[in-house]
Amino acid sequence: MDNNYDSYFQALADATRRAVVERLVQGPATVSELHAPHAMALPTFLKHLKVLERSGLVRSEKKGRVRTVHIEALPLAAAERWIAQQRNVWDGRLDKLQTLAEHIELNDPNPE
Repeated sequence: MDNNYDSYFQALADATRRAVVERLVQGPATVSELHAPHAMALPTFLKHLKVLERSGLVRSEKKGRVRTVHIEALPLAAAERWIAQQRNVWDGRLDKLQTLAEHIELNDPNPE
């Protein structure tokens, strides 16, 4: 796994940052709109936004006194692809485990 994935998942490891990403999937929002549902000081919230920006998951632009934050779809899609690949690997392993369990059960119908 490369460093980009590391930064994506580190950024998404926090509930506040995940909530911001979930909101931004609906469309761009101002910092004030993003901050409103969170019971924390604005400087603390801005640190969360900075983590998301450094990871590449979001970008912001300032027009006058208003900063608007946008989701970056490509990094999110890359993280989703990695998760899907891991899911496929584990689905295959679980299928093999189920087949093995069924085989054992058929050969020993009276387990303890």
